[in-house]
Amino acid sequence: MKILLVYPEYPETFWSFKHALKYVRKKAAFPPLGLLTVAAMLPPSWNRRLVDLNVKALHDRDLRWADYVFVSAMMVQRDSAERVIERCRRLGVKVVAGGPMFTSRPEDFPEVDHLVLGEGEVTVPQFVADLQQGCAQRVYRAEQRPSMADSPVPQWDLIKKRHYASLAVQYSRGCPFDCEFCDIVMLNGRVPRAKAPEQLLGEFESLYEWGWRGPLFIVDDNFIGNKRKVKILLRELIPWMKQRDYPFTLFTEASLNLAEDDELMRLMVEAGFNKVFVGLETPEEASLVECSKVQNVGRNSVALVRKIQNHGMEVLGGFIIGFDSDPPSIFEGQIRLIQNSGVVTAMVGLLNALPGTRLYNRLKAEGRLLRLSSGDNGDLSLNFVPKMDAATLLEGYKRVLEAVYSTRAYYERIYRFLDEYRPARRSRVVFCDLVAFLKSIWHLGIVGRARFYYWKLIAKSLLKHRRAFPEAVTLAVLGVHFQKILKNHRFPKVESES
Repeated sequence: MKILLVYPEYPETFWSFKHALKYVRKKAAFPPLGLLTVAAMLPPSWNRRLVDLNVKALHDRDLRWADYVFVSAMMVQRDSAERVIERCRRLGVKVVAGGPMFTSRPEDFPEVDHLVLGEGEVTVPQFVADLQQGCAQRVYRAEQRPSMADSPVPQWDLIKKRHYASLAVQYSRGCPFDCEFCDIVMLNGRVPRAKAPEQLLGEFESLYEWGWRGPLFIVDDNFIGNKRKVKILLRELIPWMKQRDYPFTLFTEASLNLAEDDELMRLMVEAGFNKVFVGLETPEEASLVECSKVQNVGRNSVALVRKIQNHGMEVLGGFIIGFDSDPPSIFEGQIRLIQNSGVVTAMVGLLNALPGTRLYNRLKAEGRLLRLSSGDNGDLSLNFVPKMDAATLLEGYKRVLEAVYSTRAYYERIYRFLDEYRPARRSRVVFCDLVAFLKSIWHLGIVGRARFYYWKLIAKSLLKHRRAFPEAVTLAVLGVHFQKILKNHRFPKVESES
């Protein structure tokens, strides 16, 4: 059996880092971890190849080689996924599809031959067994949440590590919180399930032996969903990392209550974590209550972000505009929150209702849904009728983006971050970091319009924050990406309701 695994292309988005990747000579930010894991579930006798469309083109000869094409995608990759499926249909190649997009909206893809929905540890073996018996069904659904012990080591040899800025592993699935706009509970449940420490360390060892050195993303829904288990893991991970001289720099996603556990932050930093994404969402308490973001209610987000950064982890933040409870002052409030917190990488998105979420179901019941969401947090359109006048909302959103990603505001956040950041160790510098620095001197320090801010940053970093110098250069380069994303956006015209 010949299996071609295809990962659709991401459009140009905030998280694609497209314009920053050229500085480090990489083609994609992250590998297709889900497909690499599925590949490891297939029978050893099957031939398998992988094409990541974010790295290279998909040719008809690739499709003609395959007996089956496996496609996995998120909502933001829908357009690319549909093009792949159409090409397979035209060439008469059967398609097997799974992943978050297909699990959320299986009815949208009647042309797919086999839908393998939910978590693959349950459904992929069922599909493979039936296929070998010649009785494969069209739809497979995971009726239970599998143990993470059933998840194999991803088949890393299907990709070339030089193409990726970071690699990725998964420790746990699920989140104990139930934010109204989030689809994690629908996809992975509210009870976090985690791999045993020895299982995850086995995956770390496989990457180490494979030769990977550099950033490693722990792609969990909420890494600290079960704090007790995480602390057990970290206590075993720390000596592993120390013995190998910290080959990886780790980053992950976590909830804001991380800042209330000093021991947990200390263990994470000692284990090699230097970044964490946190959903801060909004400065409005009423909006936090509305969307059930209970872990943020009644907390001083700015102070907690600073506390995390004081411990040695940079905070990347998610922010949302468009809640029913948002007042007219929300736009200025978001700008103040972002600037005062020192969150340099601030992803500000319009609220969108994803299929399967409580928000989607509520808005549907209220007759307020307009269309399917693109899945892109930076999408400049609404897929529902907001309580605020739509034209006012879009104009205010545009004002927030232009304010926080203006050159002055962006560099001010970098300066503030450096003043608060307390790295536990000097960052490991690799060849691509040196290349990025040299390119930044030319593009930002010589021909760029932000020359004054760039050289001020370089001087400030060398004089006061030498341990964080690589982070400072990285943030300057990322600013190029964010500003180009903003420049390339086309804000839709919406008629005012008033």
